[in-house]
Amino acid sequence: MPTAHRDGVDLHYIVRGSGAETVVFSHSYLLDHRHFEPQVEALAAHYRVVAFDHRDHGQSGKASAPYTLDDLVLDAVAVIEHAGAGPCHWVGLSTGGFVGMRLALRHRELLRSLVLMDTSAEPEPSFNRLKYEAMFVGLRLLGVGPLVGEVTRLLFSPKTLADPTRSGLVDRWNTALRGADPASIIRFGRAIFARGSVVEPLRGVTVPTLVMVGAHDKATPPSKARTIAQTIAGARLVTIQDAGHICTEEQPEAVNAALLRFFSGL
Repeated sequence: MPTAHRDGVDLHYIVRGSGAETVVFSHSYLLDHRHFEPQVEALAAHYRVVAFDHRDHGQSGKASAPYTLDDLVLDAVAVIEHAGAGPCHWVGLSTGGFVGMRLALRHRELLRSLVLMDTSAEPEPSFNRLKYEAMFVGLRLLGVGPLVGEVTRLLFSPKTLADPTRSGLVDRWNTALRGADPASIIRFGRAIFARGSVVEPLRGVTVPTLVMVGAHDKATPPSKARTIAQTIAGARLVTIQDAGHICTEEQPEAVNAALLRFFSGL
């Protein structure tokens, strides 16, 4: 995998396909770029595609000190520049959406368009922050294993979890979660859960924007997506049925169709 470097951290990414325009995928907390595999495969037939792992995730390096969401934005800039991807179509899910909104506000020149999936422009609710701090205590004392079930229920829709034919998908990420480093999870979580609101600044975003959300997303419910779509002028909203937070793998055909329709209309 090619590697960008920033702030002493290696940021690994993949490149697939070719074309005059590049799509960059930015993944969710706790997972890695692989939850975009169905989109990478579909879009590589039409675009150059880059998908990277955030610091403390996947094949990217671990941080040696606390950091903030602003550091993740600068990491994204480093990847875009190292990959020669700008201006790009940015597709960010959850954390990738937090980063994408801030790129649109601070680095408009790096973007052709913005896709915000299962994310929020608002601060993390206070109750959630207290719950996650308790989770971090459990991580330090007991490791990741006892929390996998709760995390899985946040990531996937009830339909996916009840479908025995989708057990391979769920098991894949359960296995990855069990192998995750607790210190990395805590560092990254504290960075993203301390984020501030960007709702009002988003009124100034001019880049073409698509907002997408799983109808059964518990982590960042559809109301969060509606707020973003109503705030960014001209933004389009697509709800993916029978999907939770990781709609990219739960309903890949619907997600791929929405992405290709959006990009082809620009």
